[in-house]
Amino acid sequence: MTTSTEPNLRIPGPVPLPEEALQAAARQMINHRGPEYADMLERMSDNLRTVLMTKNDVYFITSSGTGAMETGVFNTISPGDKVLAIIIGFFGIRFAEIAEAVNADVTKLEFPLGQACDIDALRDALRAEPNYKAVILTHNESSSGVSNPLEEICKTIHEESDALILVDAVSSAGGMPIAVDAWGIDVLATAAQKSWVAPPGISMVSFSRKAWQAYETCTTPRYYFDMQQYEDFLQIGQPPFTPCEPAMFALDLGLQSMVDEGVENVFDRHHSVAEHTRNGAEKLGLEVLPERRIASDTVTAIRLPEGLDGKLFVSQVMADHNVVLGGGQGELTGKIFRIGHMGWVEIDHIDEALEAAGSTLKAMTA
Repeated sequence: MTTSTEPNLRIPGPVPLPEEALQAAARQMINHRGPEYADMLERMSDNLRTVLMTKNDVYFITSSGTGAMETGVFNTISPGDKVLAIIIGFFGIRFAEIAEAVNADVTKLEFPLGQACDIDALRDALRAEPNYKAVILTHNESSSGVSNPLEEICKTIHEESDALILVDAVSSAGGMPIAVDAWGIDVLATAAQKSWVAPPGISMVSFSRKAWQAYETCTTPRYYFDMQQYEDFLQIGQPPFTPCEPAMFALDLGLQSMVDEGVENVFDRHHSVAEHTRNGAEKLGLEVLPERRIASDTVTAIRLPEGLDGKLFVSQVMADHNVVLGGGQGELTGKIFRIGHMGWVEIDHIDEALEAAGSTLKAMTA
């Protein structure tokens, strides 16, 4: 349980860390060109493949999750390439903007906030343009608490096109099942500060053989995020550039803990906590933004009563109860609040957040 000096951090990342993760991050630095780092990198790579259910190449990059998204785009998509961007919220827009930054020809397939990608609409879009180089999408839209039906989306893309599939899984991977190889995902981007129980500073990318083929003809300029540099240095057990070692140490611990627990158990645990959160919100008389069938297992978006000042609500919960909730983003600003439940989270953390929300709502609507 939290103390007066340690808030209950319930935003959708960065996540709070247990004591063992904090201790791992606080250890002494090591030579990132030495054998100890090489051993750690090999272990982490193996464990990351296990969690992502892939045999593809995987890489650790010192950046935020957005850096991993940019890595995927800048290494596979060239100026003028036709790209279909599936957008269901704030981070889908960001992914499209990254593709536009390389002067790709981006078509946006947008859906209302709180809704997931409609498969029939996706199929129609792919049939209308048979020459898409890539389809880019956010799996789990943390801004709205919506989880796209990723397996079905990938299946449809493969049936209707030969497009690359680039997935922003920053807020889902590690907390929700993603079968990279079985679903045919070419590039997956995620980051340490979400379900992986580590501090910010490291992003992770999986890269398929098909993605490497696209790399060979990609003309987009890049340097820091050039995949070939990461591959070349990986072969000698090193990063191409100085890594964020504290985040790597904690991430190493987090990955090993997930594998030891069993990845299916990790996913089941996240789902159970998510259901508890959704049920708790409804007991307060509040409505979860998305339908249950597309609701995220890592963050829950909850509608606020009409006319309530959402920004004031979030700040009041913090002031009165020492609980940090996420507010709305973009068009949802002031209309919802979000409870993050990814990574290290216990039922009493959620109950404290819900109790604080309920008490504040009662005070504000009295």
